[in-house]
Amino acid sequence: MLRDGFEGAAAGPTNDADASRFLAQATFGPTDADIAHLRAIGYQAWLNEQFAAPPTFEMDYLDWVGNTLHEQVGHQNRREAWFLAALGGPDPANNALIHTDQLRQRMAFALSEILVVSDQNAQLAEFPESIAYYYDILVANAFGNYRALLEQVTLSPAMGTYLNMRGNQRADPTRNIHPDENYAREINQLFSIGLVMLKPDGTPQLDAGGHPIPTYSQATISAFAHVFTGWNWYDCDDNGFDNFTDCGPDYTTGENWLHPMAPYDQPNHPRNGDPSYHDNGTGPNDMHAKQLLVYPGAQAGGVLADGGSAASDLQFALDNIYGHPNVGPFIARQLIQRLVTSNPSPAYVKRVADVFNANRTSPNQLRAVAQAILLDPEARYGHLYSDKYGKLREPLIALTHFWRAMDARHTCGRNFTQGTVQYHYANQPYRYAGYSTAWGTDDDQYGSGVAQAPMNAFSVFNFFKPSYLPPGEMTQGNLVGPEFQLQTESVIANTANSVEGRAFYFDVARVCDAGDDFGEVKVNHAKDLALAGSGSGGAADPADRLVDAYNKRFMSGQMSPFMRQTLLTYLNRINSSWTEGVSDWRLWRIHTALYLIFNSPEYMVQK
Repeated sequence: MLRDGFEGAAAGPTNDADASRFLAQATFGPTDADIAHLRAIGYQAWLNEQFAAPPTFEMDYLDWVGNTLHEQVGHQNRREAWFLAALGGPDPANNALIHTDQLRQRMAFALSEILVVSDQNAQLAEFPESIAYYYDILVANAFGNYRALLEQVTLSPAMGTYLNMRGNQRADPTRNIHPDENYAREINQLFSIGLVMLKPDGTPQLDAGGHPIPTYSQATISAFAHVFTGWNWYDCDDNGFDNFTDCGPDYTTGENWLHPMAPYDQPNHPRNGDPSYHDNGTGPNDMHAKQLLVYPGAQAGGVLADGGSAASDLQFALDNIYGHPNVGPFIARQLIQRLVTSNPSPAYVKRVADVFNANRTSPNQLRAVAQAILLDPEARYGHLYSDKYGKLREPLIALTHFWRAMDARHTCGRNFTQGTVQYHYANQPYRYAGYSTAWGTDDDQYGSGVAQAPMNAFSVFNFFKPSYLPPGEMTQGNLVGPEFQLQTESVIANTANSVEGRAFYFDVARVCDAGDDFGEVKVNHAKDLALAGSGSGGAADPADRLVDAYNKRFMSGQMSPFMRQTLLTYLNRINSSWTEGVSDWRLWRIHTALYLIFNSPEYMVQK
């Protein structure tokens, strides 16, 4: 309270615990080196470093895999690319290139859970480059302008495929063709304004009867559906004749996934006789004078005039959505939830939404928003003011935290040829591969999965809804807990088992199996031997240094006295007689401490 009151939240960090908390919100997990660096330079200088850090792109990695290593590119490589960006560090293609863009990647991951596409879609599952190209849009725009991002997302082939805008065409009742409403609905409901009118602080506006006011009607969605017509792959017409209704993905190169969709509304394409597939209000079955969103200040009252092109009508529609007063608080609240706390106060939401709105035309809008979220007093000190503060850690972010803090590297694997395909996994510490560790994180019943993998959400509603109310006390207190939606009984049990494997067995020092083709991601337990003990163990050689180091590294100094003493009581039983399966008894202390901490409620709830 004194630091906040006299110096301001942005003045720190004043201790290691504050630094670790900040990094838990702004990165994929604190490391000892990151904590020391942040302490040395302060919040603002660290943010400036992050804003200047070169972006890490998934397509660069897939290009290396396919065109340099000449491997067959699959979704497992896309997951390797995601972990490379999330964990940071040297690039496997060039070890001198160090990936440091943690905040950009954390923002991109947050955006991927708002602007959702998923490789669970059957066609996207066939083309890993479709998802990689889409994710790189989020990475490139993570500090950019939300209106610009919304347009690039709208025109991406991955989103066009996922929500059916690609190939959507103007109505023709004689052929039973009607504009698809899928994207029209989700761009409003999930990507921009939500279902009900909001106050600037994100709380619902109510009518005279005390009921929430809807943001739009079914008629509004129908109008948007007619606007979002006439777009398809960029190359449907490059052979000189109309191919709109019989144009598909390039199964040879996947190239047409890597370009924005193009409009097909004559005369914009080579053959002048091509029909227009876009409803611009002038055709016999078109919707005339389309009424889009209505709100104070909406251009032309939200009415789209007839006679435009697919491109100009799209611009009007996106401007209409982006201009809605809900966008600021709607997006601000979700970004706060993804980075900081599940139940931000209305005042916190309003402060961030105000920054969003003040930067509506800025090319660095989301950069300002990210800084506002992380330097807000509620982000820095909210855990001291409220017992309702914090969020359940996402399983995938808990995993990256574990790996980053324990110096994870890929080990084992070999170079071999399978059929005509070559694979190169020998001596590749920065290729984060492996069936049990990196590739199979979406497994929710067996193996080492944690029920979550990047760009693998169950539906357009993400892995969890931002409004999810866990049953019991949280529902009674009207407290949302989005990540709890993933925590089924089987997932909790499987996660505990997967943590056991990572805490005990996946160690870089283990001898490789000659038949291990792809290797696994493993951690360096031995880095903490000196912390685990200096003698023979037992109560006379306590584990307090280890517990205190892990308290800083994993729990931001927030471990309760009860938990600390409980851990010490158990760990201090371990002594030099514990030799089974280890080269040094102290590894038992390290393994056990990691296992107990990562399965503890105190760790899993990030405060």
